[in-house]
Amino acid sequence: MAFADRKPFGLDRAERRNPPQRRRDEVSRGGPEGQMSGPARIPQAAVKGEARQMNKTKLGLGTVQFGLPYGVSNRQGQTAPEEVRAILETAQELGVRVLDTAVLYGESEEVLGSRLWGNHGFDIVTKMPSLLAADGGRFDAAEADRLLEQSLGRLRQPSVYGLLLHRAGDLLSPQGDEIMEWLLGCRRRGLVEKVGVSVYAEDDVEGLAERYPLQLLQAPVNVFDQRLIRSGALRKCKERGIEVHARSVFLQGLLLMDKDEIPAYFRPYARHLEGYALFLQRTGLDAVEAALSYVDGLAEVDAFVCGVNDRAQLLQLAAALRNGLRRRSDEFAPFAARDPALLNPSQWKL
Repeated sequence: MAFADRKPFGLDRAERRNPPQRRRDEVSRGGPEGQMSGPARIPQAAVKGEARQMNKTKLGLGTVQFGLPYGVSNRQGQTAPEEVRAILETAQELGVRVLDTAVLYGESEEVLGSRLWGNHGFDIVTKMPSLLAADGGRFDAAEADRLLEQSLGRLRQPSVYGLLLHRAGDLLSPQGDEIMEWLLGCRRRGLVEKVGVSVYAEDDVEGLAERYPLQLLQAPVNVFDQRLIRSGALRKCKERGIEVHARSVFLQGLLLMDKDEIPAYFRPYARHLEGYALFLQRTGLDAVEAALSYVDGLAEVDAFVCGVNDRAQLLQLAAALRNGLRRRSDEFAPFAARDPALLNPSQWKL
């Protein structure tokens, strides 16, 4: 995927070398964010076959599971560090471009840094915690520099592709202009290629895009959470040249869970969930294929990040994108919801 304003630092992609050969005797584990399950052993030929089909994939790799036991349907806990290397090698072979991480993702940055090889070729995007002091909302540029230096140190990278604010509130604060200038300064110093913000649908996304020269934006987009698509906010971001990454594609696994696995918290939304399950049954769509098909088909989205716990799950995502029944995005329109208590996992009371 090419972007007109992109000027990569360091080596060109043609100069980046492949990682060492993966262990051939590794055994992958089953069970995902939801219900994906894979074969006990994935032959190397299967990886190469998927790679031929996915050289232009929008699929990116979310890495929160590398640092935390994340997700409402995650039964495996935090991914073992030795499995992370296998996931990364497979991701490269599949043509995955984006690795998404954050300071707040536990050990994720450190694990990534210890398992990545030189000249890996991924576009790493990391996110800064709030840059406003808790005592009075001041912005300290020196402290922000220290946080970024530590992040790059954990990642063992001289620079990253994307640097995002984890809270849109930083830019919406009285110190927003000062913080944006710091971000642009990081870009001028060659520490990052694109700067931007991670948002929720409840944030003033259009206002942020109009006020600030953002180059990268991450937002929740899935079959249930279509708010930023239906409002036109992401379309307007694209018109401004902002690269858009979607997250929460499976809504932390909720979109993949069987009826009897869904926590009691979601009982008020049973009718909505059952309606979607009936749609999948009627159309013959697999839940994973449906969730990926919706986001993959959106012109507003340049990349979408999905977390996995093991290599088998990543291969299953690749197969779902390659083999899944394709549906028009408007076919999912009846399942758009509005209630943040359903759509925003930070509000869930589980």
